[in-house]
Amino acid sequence: MHTMDAPASSALRPARVVRLVLGDQLNAAHGWWESPDPEVLTVMMECRQETDYARHHVQKVLAFFLAMRSFATERIAAGHRMHYLTIDGPDAARPMLDVLRAMVAACGASEVRFQLPDEWRLDVLIQEASTSWPPELGVEVHIDDTEHFWTSRTDLADHFQGKKQYLMESFYRKMRKQHDVLMDEAGEPEGGKWNYDANNRKKLPKGHVPPAPRLWERDVRTLLDAVHGAGVETVGRVDATRFGWPVTRSESLELLDLFVEELLPRFGDFQDALTEDSWTVYHSRLSFAMNTKILSPREVIEAVERKWREDPEHASIEQVEGFIRQILGWREYMRGIYWAIMPEYATLNFFQHDRKLPEWFWTGKTGMRCLKHAITQTLDHAYAHHIQRLMVTGNFALLAGIDPDEVDAWYLGVYIDALEWVEITNTRGMSQFADGGIVGSKPYVSSANYMHKMGPHCTACSYNHQGKTEDDACPFNSLYWHFHARNRDLLERNPRIGMVYRTWDKMPAPQQQALLDRGDAVLANLESL
Repeated sequence: MHTMDAPASSALRPARVVRLVLGDQLNAAHGWWESPDPEVLTVMMECRQETDYARHHVQKVLAFFLAMRSFATERIAAGHRMHYLTIDGPDAARPMLDVLRAMVAACGASEVRFQLPDEWRLDVLIQEASTSWPPELGVEVHIDDTEHFWTSRTDLADHFQGKKQYLMESFYRKMRKQHDVLMDEAGEPEGGKWNYDANNRKKLPKGHVPPAPRLWERDVRTLLDAVHGAGVETVGRVDATRFGWPVTRSESLELLDLFVEELLPRFGDFQDALTEDSWTVYHSRLSFAMNTKILSPREVIEAVERKWREDPEHASIEQVEGFIRQILGWREYMRGIYWAIMPEYATLNFFQHDRKLPEWFWTGKTGMRCLKHAITQTLDHAYAHHIQRLMVTGNFALLAGIDPDEVDAWYLGVYIDALEWVEITNTRGMSQFADGGIVGSKPYVSSANYMHKMGPHCTACSYNHQGKTEDDACPFNSLYWHFHARNRDLLERNPRIGMVYRTWDKMPAPQQQALLDRGDAVLANLESL
């Protein structure tokens, strides 16, 4: 066995308990780490099973491995027994649980402990392991909570029992009350309102450039060589000496502090803004640290609320509530949806979309400037903020009728914070409306007007954002009407879409036909847009 920190003979001396920590279970505050026990061996693995289930961004693979190595090193320094298998070792290509079983047998352990995995595919594997461990080994299997989320897997399903749609606002208000977050002494929401989303949609002022993002000097060339040497296929690009993501506890806390002190005052105002001058705008970039459990959602929210209560002039309630809603509301809500409806959720395809994702989603080589920018930024940084994901790339994929399986695979692979529990509910649900309205009350689609309103992309685009049916008309415009026309039977009874069809019905027949013809032409030539 290839190990990072100690000879195999030392690491595999007898142990009573063997524990497995996954790459997204880096919670140093977990009860497992309260005190070292020489009878307990904790195993961590860099393995092809986890690098190959999607075609991941190179920065995503590196960030997970760097964070895992840091976590293991810190646990060793605290006196815990760790056995860490690296991606260039002989066991990296073997199934993870086969390797674990061999280690349990070698150690003579009588107990195996897992933490609840957050992804369905791993939950199935671990549940099978808990019931199918060879009886002759005499091993007891236990599964512990990750001690990370505010809710259990079933809390959301219990809250919405018997309901067809799971309204996030209802769940969010319940969470605010239950955990006393942004509540006044009378039990009412601070500021008098539950939600300030309507105040969080401003465009960046002309000439306004957000602060440069915090980066870390980190030479990843040796690890990069090991990843590629092991045969792991990746997408995207990486600066081999400056890394844009925190991979240690101290770096993650540093990024949290930077957000609270410098970015929070303008986060809410500009959280939806599109720009070509900053890939981070005023977003926190804490999602990777939280999704790997380096940071807990509770400490992040407490840091933001504490700053606001200590200094209400530092950031307005609109900024603070807008950020907290993303974590206490949306993040927990998406996880609850995932566990309420999987594995069926991964098969939902309300519109029966079946087109292939254009190849330029993997290269950024398109004449549509908003898409070119969002995709190029994603390939450069493994990141795009939620409006780029929802209203640029996601909007196009939905209007173009792309198979949600293809869309899922792209989002899951290219974003550093994408784990299936949070990716698929956002993508297949919120973005693609493939769940038919479980997450969102309507499809989130728009014409070029939205892009022009929220950012500068249209100004220098090779397509005319005001054009409708001309050869150089922005594809968003005809696709918008084409989408609604071809899906009328599915959508026209939706009360939030009625105005769209009233507008369509008032158009002269020749105008309707011209839009449909232009839409047909766009769909027939997706690869060359």
